[in-house]
Amino acid sequence: MTDQRRTDREAELAARNQTRDCFAHKWSRRESYGSKAVCDFLADWMFSKYCGGDPGLLDAWLGGGGRRILEAGCGVGEVALRFFGEHLHRNTYVGLDLTGAVAGARDAFRERGVPGLFLQGDLLDMPLAEASFDLVFSEGVLHHTLDTAAGVRALARMLRPGGRLLFYIYRRKGPVREFTDDLVRERLAGMTDEQAWEALRPLTELGRALGELRCQVTVPDVPLLEIPAGTYDVQRLIYWHVLKCFYRADWSFEEMNHVNFDWFRPALARRHTAQEAREMCAAAGLDVEWLHEEEAGITVRAVRPGGCGGGGAP
Repeated sequence: MTDQRRTDREAELAARNQTRDCFAHKWSRRESYGSKAVCDFLADWMFSKYCGGDPGLLDAWLGGGGRRILEAGCGVGEVALRFFGEHLHRNTYVGLDLTGAVAGARDAFRERGVPGLFLQGDLLDMPLAEASFDLVFSEGVLHHTLDTAAGVRALARMLRPGGRLLFYIYRRKGPVREFTDDLVRERLAGMTDEQAWEALRPLTELGRALGELRCQVTVPDVPLLEIPAGTYDVQRLIYWHVLKCFYRADWSFEEMNHVNFDWFRPALARRHTAQEAREMCAAAGLDVEWLHEEEAGITVRAVRPGGCGGGGAP
């Protein structure tokens, strides 16, 4: 290995480890997630973006029972518990995470009397048999790996013929938002996770102050900045096109700061286009049956050809 390749590899591993550690820190702050308001929002959002608002699709995929589900990047398990719900009792669930959050996921499942198997590991190098799962789920994780496309290929290999891969990745934003987001990331880079959490508090306060204005502004189409014409809530206009400063009136301050930390702190946080998502699926041998693009990100359902996967596009 040349000196340059060795240096590049060391930089990649440092970024991977930093990303792992900041997520471990995030999940250690129990006061910043898990409230009813957060969990209800997540459940509604999952059904909206993966099922087009039709929870019946999960019945089509999993209702008969006996299926195998892999969640790559399970965190503390809260998303799976609310998205898959009762289906977890009739199917085999395996949760994988790079961090020690798997212990929290195991506890969350146990507390609710829900069966599940949990592993700590890297989704780019999973200690699991290929072609052994009917549904693979990876919510907001692939863009935090060293290579998003390699992650899609790794998860595709886990699918049985006819199996589905459900994933969500960050969408590339307009030029001002991309610039300011990366500027904040750069300024947090030299801090500890605790220092970064504290440093983001004024930004979260800004988002709350803008949200509490509750006023709207009408703007023309601004092609140079990729801002579409329309009437916006002021906080939403700033949020989508200038700077991520999350706000929801029914969430606590710590919960809002958690979202901002999740966005800005990881060293690995790639953003993509819908076309790139389609190309990644094609390269992994998957057929895209559903692609939902919104301001925040891109949600994909893709099928490994062959077999009878059941269900379809809503």
